[in-house]
Amino acid sequence: MTIPNFLRILPFAGTILLTACASPDEGRGINDPYEETNRAWHDRNVALDRAVIRPVSNAYGTAVPDPLRRGLSNVSDTLSIPGAVVNDLLQFELGDAVHNTARFAVNATIGLAGLFDPATEMGLEARDADFGETLHRWGVTEGAYVVLPVYGPSTERDALGLAVDVALDPVGSLLGSNERKAKTGLTVAELADTRYRYSDIYESIIYESADSYAQMRLTYLDQRRYELGTPIGSAATGETEGGGSYDIYEDFYE
Repeated sequence: MTIPNFLRILPFAGTILLTACASPDEGRGINDPYEETNRAWHDRNVALDRAVIRPVSNAYGTAVPDPLRRGLSNVSDTLSIPGAVVNDLLQFELGDAVHNTARFAVNATIGLAGLFDPATEMGLEARDADFGETLHRWGVTEGAYVVLPVYGPSTERDALGLAVDVALDPVGSLLGSNERKAKTGLTVAELADTRYRYSDIYESIIYESADSYAQMRLTYLDQRRYELGTPIGSAATGETEGGGSYDIYEDFYE
């Protein structure tokens, strides 16, 4: 009997939840007890970027016209909307759930399966939601900072959120094997386009910083805390400030 994907991650989920709940409150500096291991994975990820990801993304960005790259990224974004709707419901954000459902319906039909984005022009802008955010809404603290293979910077809470989002993907669960491969290909194309589009900013962090690990850690934690509405600016100093500050990393992550 095949074990559902969600059940397979339950042991991992329990460990992460227990660790995260026992960790210091988020927004109060850097919690990095795994720094030695994290730095090793960071170095491997940088080496992978230099050897594979950067040349592939540059080739993709050079060979594929910008309108087509944007269109493929739009399709990938549209396919991710049902997952956002699930998290909206889990967070009891019914308004966002209705908004994202309408966005999906418009782009999947008028937008030709998501190739175009007429929904944004109609006032149905993207409102992302993920299971890491859902856990935050449920009171789970961010836990320790971790670096994931290939994926890069995360926290224990967001690592669990990523695993659950993959396991519970509503669209992926309805597709056949060939369609799932195509969906994965679209995701890879979107990541390659993002890497190419923001290469100057990304490379200034990982190749030009005196300590690229520390800079990436600071960038990720401040950005994620900003997204979740928790105090920002604290990853560097340990001091907390009220919400409402500007997003200093907006250009990098959009």
